[in-house]
Amino acid sequence: PRDRGIAMVFQSYALYPHLSVYENMSFGLTLQKMPKSEIDKRVRESARILQLEELLERKPAALSGGQRQRVAIGRAITREPSVFLFDEPLSNLDAALRMDTRREIAELHSSIGATMIYVTHDQVEAMTLADKIVVLKDGMVQQVGTPMKIFQRPANQFVAGFIGSPRMNFIDVLVTDFSDGRATVCSDSIHPVTIKGDNFTIGERAVLGVRPQHLRPANDAEHGGTISGTISLIERLGTETIVSFDTKQSERILSAIPDDVSFGVGEKTEFCFNPQSAHLFPAS
Repeated sequence: PRDRGIAMVFQSYALYPHLSVYENMSFGLTLQKMPKSEIDKRVRESARILQLEELLERKPAALSGGQRQRVAIGRAITREPSVFLFDEPLSNLDAALRMDTRREIAELHSSIGATMIYVTHDQVEAMTLADKIVVLKDGMVQQVGTPMKIFQRPANQFVAGFIGSPRMNFIDVLVTDFSDGRATVCSDSIHPVTIKGDNFTIGERAVLGVRPQHLRPANDAEHGGTISGTISLIERLGTETIVSFDTKQSERILSAIPDDVSFGVGEKTEFCFNPQSAHLFPAS
């Protein structure tokens, strides 16, 4: 392993319990018979990056789970490998430290240019860190592409629902017309609207996908498509307001609005969307 030029960071830390933080971080370098001065320089720089400078003499048993994970990341950083393999390395960190460490990993990649293969279930980590994302489901590749390509042009309904927060809204619709790669769809809660789509037939069931950020109150702007429903919940987050409403088919729809809203729970209303921002998927 010491000759492969590969450093691994496991979700389960994999630290040596009888060694101190300093010794765990320097272990791989010691096996490579690196000069002690260089080892010390690398370990202390990694400790600075990961805020471990006060913990270098402690044993893993005296650390929290988040601190142990940071030691595991530091051990990988000190080796300066050609390939990093990360297995959900930030899952045990609190929100603030996760953001800081994510930034440090991004800066590390930018500075050394090493290949990083990073496994995560956190789409924010994937979107912010990746040059290329491979979306997997049940061991099968669903789509490969840049973060924005996957966000803007998801290959299927699974990818569309996985990338984006809050997740994309999905509404069952009926195809009433199809020509030249464009399908007209409608439902009890959606007025007829024409969406770009491939290989649909008249009378076929389909799934309309609209991101919450693309839904606005119908009186706010011109629109090509509308979804009507009854408001069930309003969540004011400061930077945005999440409005939940239920369609006639009992589908829960979310709208993410950058401003506050004057709606009330139980109110019937319509939300609009630009058909060019919507997606159409085959019914599963």
